Amino acid sequence: MTTKAVKTRKNGKAIATVKKEDKEKLTQKGIELKVQNLDIGKIIPDPMQPRKTFNETSLKEISESIKKHGVLQPITVRKSGSDYVIVMGERRYRASKLASRKTIPCIIREYNNNDVLEIQIIENLQRQDVEPTEEADSIAYLCKKYSATEIAKRLGRNTNFIRQRIKLAGLIEGFKQFVRKGEMTISLGVGVALFEPEEQQMMLETMGEDFNAHQINRMIKDQTYDLEKAPFDVQDKKLILKAGACSECPFNAVNQGNLFGDGKMVCTKSACYETKKSKSFLNLIKKSKKENILLIPEIQKYWADDENNQLIISQLEKNGLKVYIMDDVEIIEKPIEPTLEAIKVEYRHYDYTEDEQDEVLKQSIETYTLELEKYSSAKENGFVNGIVFHPESYRHKEVFIKIVEKPENEREVRSVPLSNRKMDDCTPDEQIIKINEREIRKKQIENNKQFEEVVEMIGETKYIETKKTLSADEMVAFSISLYENNVNYMSQQKYFSGLLGDTSKMTRIEIVESFKKNFKKEIFYKLIRYILIKQVHFGESNHTNSLTNISFYNAMQGYYKTKIADVEKEYTENRDKRENRLKERIENLEKEIQELKD
Repeated sequence: MTTKAVKTRKNGKAIATVKKEDKEKLTQKGIELKVQNLDIGKIIPDPMQPRKTFNETSLKEISESIKKHGVLQPITVRKSGSDYVIVMGERRYRASKLASRKTIPCIIREYNNNDVLEIQIIENLQRQDVEPTEEADSIAYLCKKYSATEIAKRLGRNTNFIRQRIKLAGLIEGFKQFVRKGEMTISLGVGVALFEPEEQQMMLETMGEDFNAHQINRMIKDQTYDLEKAPFDVQDKKLILKAGACSECPFNAVNQGNLFGDGKMVCTKSACYETKKSKSFLNLIKKSKKENILLIPEIQKYWADDENNQLIISQLEKNGLKVYIMDDVEIIEKPIEPTLEAIKVEYRHYDYTEDEQDEVLKQSIETYTLELEKYSSAKENGFVNGIVFHPESYRHKEVFIKIVEKPENEREVRSVPLSNRKMDDCTPDEQIIKINEREIRKKQIENNKQFEEVVEMIGETKYIETKKTLSADEMVAFSISLYENNVNYMSQQKYFSGLLGDTSKMTRIEIVESFKKNFKKEIFYKLIRYILIKQVHFGESNHTNSLTNISFYNAMQGYYKTKIADVEKEYTENRDKRENRLKERIENLEKEIQELKD
């Protein structure tokens, strides 16, 4: 049984719980225990005590309380030679020394060494101010004896919290110091702790001396894999026998608590994932050869010379498969039946009315019917079974495929469009063109990655909590965002004609700069008012039961109070007439009821 140290606060300061005189007798498990005043010089802290950090401010507060009231809650000690080792109450001991106390009330008990550590751990974990990495190490120690569920019950915590702290205990010391300093969040620490110590050390060395949360997040993202997008069955225990099924693997984050979101399966062992991915690709090749199914990589001729794509093509050829790419075949996929819910999601950024949505659904169903008919009759029209796979992820889908027959003149290299030719088949002039085109494409890809990284980095800062007034650039950005994503073509012509000027001869960046140069707050206000009108809800939502509608209705009172009053008056009069008729009808029915009773 453990004695939990209790702390209360008076006028914002910590004091001990009030007890009787220091000779009061305590009973635990039927054993009578006496409180004794021991020489504080004979009391020593336990060097194995799991708690290493103590809040100095809190200690000073307790020290002040001890100076006024004494030590009101005895500490627990055990005999060790001529001294006494603290089992519970090291804070009161430290505060007593600060208060220059000569003695301290103690309860002397005998413990087995293992019991002492367990008691200290549980007593510490029941506090509110435990340092997270110490808490994690303590919970990891208890795991040697108890399950996560049992520990959760003992400490009054949920199991997911316990599992996350167990994982945090696996963080290397180099990262733990950042958690203690408050530079690294616990969730990010858990994310790093998912990796083996060697991998953590590499991440630490890559980061350098200064802590960089954004860089660590990027490294985690680059070394983890979303198992929901895996090209293989995560339940398959036989794909790699030694590894077993991903669904049961300890390196699957879902088995370590909800570290990436509720039920999110994320692999944190890159080498194993890559091995399974490669094995699944080899299995695809075997299936293709055994069942005579065409295996088509999602590669366009334009990108056929890419190093990774060349590797894929080479592997297919080495396995005796004739290689066809996307330009060589016609593909029919099984169509997905459209639903109104899917239409609403797809067109959520458009100002479509319910009638317009219904019309889109009608057209989608017509298209689906034609595609389904084409899919159902694919084999009758010369298509055969095939599999299309992504050359990087190896994710694949079953389809119907037909080889495209090309005229003789198209088979000659020079008749093939420049973009589809290999570099070795081009003249020097043509090679320069291809090199420039590829560079343009690479810049676009780099810009995409750069922008994504910047947005993610900003999302990890406190930008949203910034209390400064919106800058002109922010209002420009918000205005263009509102305009592009919320104003349909008809409304653009009706309300905002010429807002962006003549854009036919301007680049995107020039359009933004031009808009910024001519920007006025009136434009911003106009867009906000347009959005206010478009965001109200109809149907069962009205100006009495929806926060959006109520706030809009109140705002409009400042502009159109008289007109709104006229509409209200008309509805009120109609309502009063109806209610009077109902009242008269009810009175007549009540009379009939009374007559029947008489």
